[in-house]
Amino acid sequence: MSTPILSAKNITQRFGAFTAVNNVSVSFAAGKLAAIIGPNGAGKSTLFNVLSGAFAPTAGEIAFDGKDITGVAQHEFARRGIAKSFQITNLFPQLTARENVRVAVQMRYSRFAIFTPRAKFTEWADLADALLERVGLADRRDRLARDLAHGEQRCLEIAMALACEPKLLLLDEPTAGMSPEETMVMMQLIRALANERTVILVEHKMKLVMGLCERIIVLHHGELLAEGTPDEIRSNADVKRVYLGQGPSK
Repeated sequence: MSTPILSAKNITQRFGAFTAVNNVSVSFAAGKLAAIIGPNGAGKSTLFNVLSGAFAPTAGEIAFDGKDITGVAQHEFARRGIAKSFQITNLFPQLTARENVRVAVQMRYSRFAIFTPRAKFTEWADLADALLERVGLADRRDRLARDLAHGEQRCLEIAMALACEPKLLLLDEPTAGMSPEETMVMMQLIRALANERTVILVEHKMKLVMGLCERIIVLHHGELLAEGTPDEIRSNADVKRVYLGQGPSK
């Protein structure tokens, strides 16, 4: 088997006396679309934060492209090719969509050119426009971020994440608060992005996950409950019991 693009071995995450994730081992193949799911309090957001570098695990190891990245700074995760969008939209509301993406592009390509007038970097604006086109916001590029619809703001945040040209894109609740129409647009975008890179998401909407992802990780009480294809997860008796609210078969 080929080396997984991301693997977590025996991950435990404690906050004081509380254990949020307990001895979880998972791996993700390159070029696949996967999801981490589970009921409230299952530990999925905590595991997601460990995988994205927001938390250094209390115990265990994380590897990306076969190299140990356990405990490295979060900005180093981004430099190595791991990008994340957040559950709560994280934008510059007073800037236009284009300016938001241009800031992200600038952070990647010219972190130290602080005395150079931004007008000289026309290639940054061109790349920002290309990224806005990629997420369906080309006609919104001059709108202030605060004036965009919620679904458009989520797409803008993804455009900013794409500015670092990630090999792995982590999406935290990408359809949270969206209307059915906005959710459909986001699903189409995620499918398209997954054709270009590995995508892992945390998502509560079971129907969306089952119709979108190739592999699903299920957590319960901070432990790995099940993993497999959507069909395997649908037929798993433990998943039905703890996640879908179904009792044992009689």
